[in-house]
Amino acid sequence: MIRKAEILAPAGSMDSLMAAVSAGADAVYMGGSRFGARAFAENADEDQMIRAIRYVHLHGRKLYMTVNTLVKEREMEDLIAFLRPYYEAGLDAVLVQDMGVLRAIREHFPELPIHTSTQMSVTGAESALELKKLGVTRIVPAREISLPEIRDLHEKTGLEIECFVHGALCFCYSGQCLFSSMIGGRSGNRGRCAQTCRLPFEVLEGKRNLTGKDEHYPLSMKDLCALDVLPELLEGGAFSLKIEGRMKSPRYTAGVVSIYRKYVDYWLEHGREGYRVDPEDRRKLLELFDRGGLTDGYYRRHNGPEMVVFHEKPQFREEDRAYTKELEERYLRVPVKETADAVFTAKVGEPLSLMVTLRETDGAGRELPPAVGYAEGPVCESALKTPTATADLEKQIRKTGNTPFVIGNAEIVTEGNVFVPVKQLNELRREALAVLEENLHSFFARNAGGTENHDSLDVSERLSETGETMICAAECENVNPKNAESRPAGGKNSHNPFKLTAAIESPLLADAVIMSEDISFVYLDSTGFGAQSWKKYVDACHAANKECALILPHMWRTEARRYFEKYRAELANAGFDALMIKNLEELAYVRIHFPDMPVVADANVYTMNHLSEMQLRDFARDSGKGAGSADAAERKGKAAVGTGTDKADDRTPSLRFTLPLELNFHELSERGAKNAELFAYGRVPMMVTAQCFRKNTGKCTKEPCVLEIRDRKKALFPVKNHCRFCYNTIYNAAPVTILGDRAAVEKLGCRWLRLTFTTETPEEAEKVLRAYGDVFLRGRERTADWDYTKGHFRRGVE
Repeated sequence: MIRKAEILAPAGSMDSLMAAVSAGADAVYMGGSRFGARAFAENADEDQMIRAIRYVHLHGRKLYMTVNTLVKEREMEDLIAFLRPYYEAGLDAVLVQDMGVLRAIREHFPELPIHTSTQMSVTGAESALELKKLGVTRIVPAREISLPEIRDLHEKTGLEIECFVHGALCFCYSGQCLFSSMIGGRSGNRGRCAQTCRLPFEVLEGKRNLTGKDEHYPLSMKDLCALDVLPELLEGGAFSLKIEGRMKSPRYTAGVVSIYRKYVDYWLEHGREGYRVDPEDRRKLLELFDRGGLTDGYYRRHNGPEMVVFHEKPQFREEDRAYTKELEERYLRVPVKETADAVFTAKVGEPLSLMVTLRETDGAGRELPPAVGYAEGPVCESALKTPTATADLEKQIRKTGNTPFVIGNAEIVTEGNVFVPVKQLNELRREALAVLEENLHSFFARNAGGTENHDSLDVSERLSETGETMICAAECENVNPKNAESRPAGGKNSHNPFKLTAAIESPLLADAVIMSEDISFVYLDSTGFGAQSWKKYVDACHAANKECALILPHMWRTEARRYFEKYRAELANAGFDALMIKNLEELAYVRIHFPDMPVVADANVYTMNHLSEMQLRDFARDSGKGAGSADAAERKGKAAVGTGTDKADDRTPSLRFTLPLELNFHELSERGAKNAELFAYGRVPMMVTAQCFRKNTGKCTKEPCVLEIRDRKKALFPVKNHCRFCYNTIYNAAPVTILGDRAAVEKLGCRWLRLTFTTETPEEAEKVLRAYGDVFLRGRERTADWDYTKGHFRRGVE
C-alpha cells in the first residue's frame, strides 16, 4: 500500500504561514484581501500574497487561496482582475463555494486547480461526480459526514478528499447558516460570521427549560481533534488533513501542525500497527486552545451531547511556559532553509564562476522543483604571494546569511595559484543564490493570457442584454406545462402578474392551502409528508386546479438516500409536477433518476450572481448523462422545456430558481429576478444541523416535535427535529413579510411569490393567505397584524 497524506494548515498571517511551514505542513490555505471566508483575519494584500506563494514554493509546499464566499453581481466584475496576479505567480489552487465563481475561474484560468469549499455542503458522490466534470480536483465535504460516507465518496469519484481534523466546529452545516446574517447583517456566507452559536441560549419545551442550571451554550461545539481516527480517515480515502484556525496565533499553528506531523509520519511509515495517541500530546493541544474539551467530531457518530460544550469556558489556567518556549525556539525563531549544492570554479586567467543546484528533495523527503543558479565574476588573478586556501573559499561560500538556502556539498575547483578577494566571492555567492531563487519561482509562473470569448462579468453590459443570458425566462415561464391546457394555474387570478405558491411542512395545513383560490402551486415538504400520502395530496391539488411539488430534505445524507430509494416508485407514480431541491446532491439525483422532472431550486442553492445561475443550469442539463432511462419511462407524461436554442436531443426540463435570501432589492435587480421565485413570507431557516436538541437535552425519542431556543434578549426561535432524515432546523423568531413592498416586487419582475408555513396553525395560515391574496392578486392595501421582519429585502448583508 502506497500511503499518501497532506497536512493542510491555516495561515491567517505571514507569521502563521511561516510557522506552519516550519512545523511541517505540506500546504497552507490563506485568504486574500477579498472574497475569503474569514474577512476579519489578518488577510494578505497583493504583495503579501505573492510573497507567501513564493515562500511556500521555495520550501516545496503549496498554497491554496480561499475564494469561498458568495459573490454579489457587481463584485463579479473585480474577481478575475483580483485573481490574475496570484494565478501568474503560481497559486496552487483556489477553494470556492459560489458556482458562478467556479465557472469564471474555470473559463479564465483553466490551469488553476479548483477545490470545493465545505461551504458548498457536498455530502456525497452524486454532486461530486458532476463537479469533477466541471474541473474540480478536490472536494472538501461537509464536516458532518461519517467515515463510511467519506470512503464511499472517494471510491465512487476518485477525487482528492480534504477533511477537517482539528479546530472549531460549526453547529450548523457550513454554507447553510443564516443566523448571524439575519440577526446582525453579518453573513457567514460572506466571511463575516459573528459566531452567534457561541452565545448563551436556553432550550425550551413550552415553559419547561430543558437545559441544566449551568448549561448555557447548547449551540457551542467542542473543538475537533481527529488524532484517534487518523488511520481510519486516511485509509478511507482522505488525502488532505485540514486544520482550522486562520484567526489563531502562529504559536497555535506551529503547535497543532507539529503534533499532527508526528502522527501522520508514523502512519506513513508503519500504518495502523502500534498507532497510539500519547495523552501528553492531547494535553498540549488543550494547552494551545481549550473551548471546553475536544471531540473526534462526526466521523464515528451522527450527533450527540458529548460534542457540545454546554458549560462556561474553562477557568483560566497557568500557561505551560516550557511548552511555549519549546514552540518558539523550535518553530517560530528558526527560519526554514533548503539545501543547495555548490560548485565554485577559480582558474587563473578565466572568469570566476559559482553554480548552485537545489536538491531534489528537502529534509523530509518533499520534492523540490528543479532549479539552478549560476553567476560569473571577474577574471581570476594569480596570487602575488599566498594563494587563497580551498578551505577559506568553501567557508566563504557557505555564508548564506539570511537567504533561504544552506550549502550542502561544496565542490571547489581551482587551477593555478588563485587569489580570490572576499568581496568578489561574496558578490558571486549573492548573485548565484538570487538567480537560483528567481529560477525556482519562474518554474511556477504562468501567463494568464487574454480573456476574450468568456462570459461577461460586467454588470452594466449584462443588464443591457436580453434573452437567456439574463434569466432564461422562457425556461422559467412554467415549472411544468404538462397540464397547461387542462388546468389553469391560479384559477380566477391567472391574468395577474403574480402567482402565489405555498410550502407546507404539516398535513394540518393542507386543507387551508389547497382550498385557497389564491394559491397556484403547492409544495409538500418531505419531512412532514410521508411517501404513503404523496399521491393523496397531489390528487387533491390537481382537483383544486393547483400544481404540486415535493420538497426534498435540506441535506441529502444516508437516511435520505435510503428513504427515496425505498419509495422511488411512489415518487414516480404520485404525479408530482416538480421537485424542489435544496442542494447539488438532490439536483444530480433528480436528473439521474427522474430526468424529465421539472425542478425548483430553493434559496440555499445559491445564485447571488447570474454566472452561478448559468452554471447550475449547465449542471442540471449535464447531470446523469449516460445514466439509464428507466425512470424516464415512468415520467413519460412530463414534458421537457428547452431554452429555445437547445437541440432536440439535448433538451432540459425547466429549472426555476428561488432568489437568494441575503440580497436586497437593488442587488436582486442587478442579479436579475424575472420569473424567479421570491421567498415572500415565512420563518427563514437560520440553521440546519445534524445535532438534535431533543437528544442533547434528554434522549432521542425518534418523534418529530417543536422546541424553542431563547437568546439573551428573550427572542424565541422555533426548532424542529426532522426525524425521518435526522436533522434539526432552527427558524427565525419572526416570519419574513413583504406586504408593503408590492411595487418593488413588481419592478423586480418576480412572478412567483412563495408563502412558507412552518409553525403556523391553520387559522394563522388562512390569515396570511388572505392578506397576500388581497395585496398581490387583488391590489388592495393590507398591513400585517403579526410580528414580522422584512429580512434582507431592504437592508442586505455586508
